[in-house]
Amino acid sequence: MNRIDKLFTKLKKQRKKAFIVYITAGDPDLKKTGKLVAELEKNGVDLVELGIPFSDPLADGPTIQRASQRAILSGANIKSILQMVHSVRKKVKLPLVFMTYYNLVSHYGIKNFVKDSKNAGVDGVIVPDLPPEEAKELIGAAKKRDFATVFLAAPTSTKKRLKNIAAKSRGFIYYVSLTGVTGTRTRLPSDIIKNVKRLKKITKKPVCVGFGVSNPKQARRISHLADGVIVGSAVIKVIEENAKSKDLYKKVSKFTNSLRKGIDGK
Repeated sequence: MNRIDKLFTKLKKQRKKAFIVYITAGDPDLKKTGKLVAELEKNGVDLVELGIPFSDPLADGPTIQRASQRAILSGANIKSILQMVHSVRKKVKLPLVFMTYYNLVSHYGIKNFVKDSKNAGVDGVIVPDLPPEEAKELIGAAKKRDFATVFLAAPTSTKKRLKNIAAKSRGFIYYVSLTGVTGTRTRLPSDIIKNVKRLKKITKKPVCVGFGVSNPKQARRISHLADGVIVGSAVIKVIEENAKSKDLYKKVSKFTNSLRKGIDGK
């Protein structure tokens, strides 16, 4: 049982929902990313998804695309991000999950990627452009090292496919709330309640919802449906707007704290 499994077991006993935040590693630089992870933990975030920047992020909207570009320009790559995580892991206890694209994982070497990530203190990986049907090698390497493989389910997924996604996922299942790319939305899709209930009837594994969640009210609504709420672009926007400000950590902390309160109904 790795940190992710322990987290959801604990939250279930406490009748609480997971608050998951995505940030891009290296945006605005790796030193600040490390400090941001520590600040997020202090402000009620339960799990952090660290995006490994890629030049062609298919699932990401403009906000995260810009973050990836800034991270690449700052010199972030898999090796430097692993070094940062190894250092940060000495200070934080919350689960850390990489989110990246298959091109990078394949080029690095699947077995080496899993081994080096696990040794650095990462607990799992999300690869949006790798469907479970094609992930046999990654799943096998990850299983040997108690490393979670989180797969994405979508509003368009059939019942048969949802069963396959649920069977192959470890840690949690990432339910994409809408068709399209990441980004903040003024309103959530009308069919989200029906779709999340449909997935939860198929599996007992934690279901966490992301894509489009951008404010405390939306986070609260999602928390009634799912086991966890994932927020990415909205946090990245705060980082982008305050990257060069001395108030960066304070602004991010204030925003994430408001989301935590929304999830908890405070």
